[in-house]
Amino acid sequence: MTEHIILLHGLWMRGFALGVLHRRLMEEGFRVHRFDYMSVATAQERILSRLCAGMADCAPETVHLVGHSLGGLLALRACLEPVELPPGRVVCLGSPLKGSAAARAFAKWGRGSEVLLGHNRTLLEQGLEAWDGPRQVGMIAGRMPIGLGAMLGHIAGEHDGTVAVEETQLPGLADHCVVETSHTGLLISAEVAQLATSFLRNGRFQRQP
Repeated sequence: MTEHIILLHGLWMRGFALGVLHRRLMEEGFRVHRFDYMSVATAQERILSRLCAGMADCAPETVHLVGHSLGGLLALRACLEPVELPPGRVVCLGSPLKGSAAARAFAKWGRGSEVLLGHNRTLLEQGLEAWDGPRQVGMIAGRMPIGLGAMLGHIAGEHDGTVAVEETQLPGLADHCVVETSHTGLLISAEVAQLATSFLRNGRFQRQP
């Protein structure tokens, strides 16, 4: 049976940013779809409704979600919606599941934060308390400290330039791993694609020797 993957980009991005990851996951035998959305201008309810509809269109086949940064948070929110969805797993790439210090720093800009973070501001700032949803969730975090967030403010501990590793360590995750790459680099890393593949198929991250 075909296994589908829906890819979700992060804040201030569009679907074309997922091109390299899309190709690598297709080469692993998945049928891959890119979910493009306006991360600032579109209401969160509208994004989640469209995402759930896209997942339902692939039923009854397996539908996995792979979300980068904000995309991972939206993927988890969609899995909590009161609708019937096909089975599958979720991989988050550098998603601040416990809330983003960088987003909270942007929020101090007042009305400027509304322009920068849009309708997903609260989700980015606060994240989730824990994961107890119906799907297994794995997290791949980066620790190469190169990015906009690091330039605008202090990020505690190891981080990928935008998101701290600690912000990705949500209670309830099935697995968590850290790789030597930046926040944007998570989208083009061959190692990340391999790790995502292993989790989607086995529920665990398995590193190649």
